[in-house]
Amino acid sequence: MIDNILFSIAIILLTGLLFSKLAKVCHFPNVTGYLIGGLLIGPSLLGLVSEEQIHGLTIISDVALGFIAVSIGANFKVSYFKKVGIKPVIIAIFESLFAALFVLAAVLIFGAIAGPDSLGGNPIVFALVLSAIAAATAPAATLLVIKQYKARGELTENLLSVVAIDDAVALAIYGFNVTFALRIYNGTSTGNIALSILMPFAEILISLLIGIVLGVILVLLVRWFTGRSNRICAVIVTIFLGIAIDQIINKEFSMNTSTLLTCMMLGATLVNFSNKYNDVANLIDRFTPPIYMIFFVLSGAELNVQTIVSIGIIGIVYIVIRVLGKYVGAWFGAKISKSGEKTTKYLGWCLVPQAGVALGLSSLAAIAFGEIGIKIRTIILCATLIYELVGPFVVKLTLTKAGEIKTE
Repeated sequence: MIDNILFSIAIILLTGLLFSKLAKVCHFPNVTGYLIGGLLIGPSLLGLVSEEQIHGLTIISDVALGFIAVSIGANFKVSYFKKVGIKPVIIAIFESLFAALFVLAAVLIFGAIAGPDSLGGNPIVFALVLSAIAAATAPAATLLVIKQYKARGELTENLLSVVAIDDAVALAIYGFNVTFALRIYNGTSTGNIALSILMPFAEILISLLIGIVLGVILVLLVRWFTGRSNRICAVIVTIFLGIAIDQIINKEFSMNTSTLLTCMMLGATLVNFSNKYNDVANLIDRFTPPIYMIFFVLSGAELNVQTIVSIGIIGIVYIVIRVLGKYVGAWFGAKISKSGEKTTKYLGWCLVPQAGVALGLSSLAAIAFGEIGIKIRTIILCATLIYELVGPFVVKLTLTKAGEIKTE
């Protein structure tokens, strides 16, 4: 293996190009091709890219997620929410909550049947933590499918808003569940329960405030600089600052602020306070394709096919029940919010993908809960492999059935 970072990037981009063409021939979304190509060249198969090289390119993944989050945040137009009200918020709350509750119930039932040893000796802790992670959805793959096929319509608009809100809801659920899980795991005297419950909400608020401040700065920069090259530099500056500030806060204060939420709010601030957003969006679309390609090929390379054999029945239960919870929750939320027929019928199927946030939360669980956390992380790694390979195709198929992607 050649240990050179530029050589690795070249291999990654070439893999993305070749597998995007193969995906097109097979009528799969490009992102599925990127993930399969990455899986093939990754450490678990051909090993053309090593774990060390993947780790060394983490910064590209962070930047890609930043740009993706800005694009998703741009869907938070005040004019849009004046038109549809709080429907996307209601749907996001219920689809996240139902996914968590369904997985919680399923894991507890499984523990009662198979015995506590099957869940690391503490079924309640295992169920609380795994169910919290189930709430998270990956917006990145969904956004790329929508962009590739130029999907338009009621379902697409609601979907983008729901997946954006979803992360905030998932972080809140995780903070709440893990607070009680830690008290059971370490003993009831551990920590201040009120502070532990409030901390996730504080982290969400901090993330959003950082995004608002940086968004205002970007609005001013876009107003002052009219050249295309200067404007794309201004976007890069604010996104890099958002990522860096979150990382510094998390490291120095042991917090878990969200780069996704920060950059989403950055995009939302720009789209609502600048009439130049469309010009900036066109620049981003021209600049980001190679970054997205590298990100998804790297995401595929991180997947490990060997995890499939180690998850057992509980892993299968998680993979199936989470999707069921997402669908029922989205359907119920759409019903009570009186959303359109397309949203009610199809939106739940577009929430299959799960990656970045879930993997991050599973890493925290592995640190906090020892053997139980490690088993949970293994389940999430395997679920990510399946969700990320299948999810984009399901999103494409669903949007096509809804009539919001033109038949190829």
